[in-house]
Amino acid sequence: MSLWNPDADHPLHVRIEDASGDPEADLGAGIELLGAVRNGEAPATLRIYRPDPTLAFGQRDVRLAGYPLAVARSLEHGFAPVVRKAGGRAAAYHRGTVIVDHVEPADEAMMGHQHRFKALGALYADALRRGGIDARVGEIAGEYCAGEFSVHGMPGTASRTRNAVKLVGTAQRVVSGAWLFSSVFVIADSTPIRALLDDVYRAMGIPMDPATVGAADDLLPGYTTEAFIDDLLAEYAQHAELAGA
Repeated sequence: MSLWNPDADHPLHVRIEDASGDPEADLGAGIELLGAVRNGEAPATLRIYRPDPTLAFGQRDVRLAGYPLAVARSLEHGFAPVVRKAGGRAAAYHRGTVIVDHVEPADEAMMGHQHRFKALGALYADALRRGGIDARVGEIAGEYCAGEFSVHGMPGTASRTRNAVKLVGTAQRVVSGAWLFSSVFVIADSTPIRALLDDVYRAMGIPMDPATVGAADDLLPGYTTEAFIDDLLAEYAQHAELAGA
């Protein structure tokens, strides 16, 4: 029985990958995995990787008049522009972030849609708290790719910032027979992400406060992606049987 799926009776297979050098292919691999799980060709999977510099636009972004300029700004900053199939607005990734694609089969995948946002948002905040970060679930005013169940972190005495910063953005895609819960965790090196998102959101005419863009190591200097992955898997292991970890 798992926190996010009380009816689950299967293990969650952990797959830690390296970035391929093709950000669009890496993003698309999550959708391919969703299809494989739906068709019974792959087990329930937790896919984890650190991406190459990528700016992932949401479906709504491409319809904005400022989208072509935003694409140009992304390229100027050295981030590959791609469009994701899951929801939300533009989000930036690089090697200081961790992408988690959590994919499971489900007979009635849509029925647990809202519950997964709540349950996995709480799990992700707990994982960051394992590392010593005061992480909380909820949107902060002015955040990029705003979401009710995103995760933010509060500053402490050793922090390099004095305000709350967004640390985790989540999105979900549901198909008949399976679901994909995809999340980006910003762990280190927030400066290039902040500069890029400020330019891109300005180009698209979407209000965003760049002060809300941060990383876990802004709150806890020295925290690394490797330490976070360990904390994340330890937290998952409290709620599910992990295989291949």
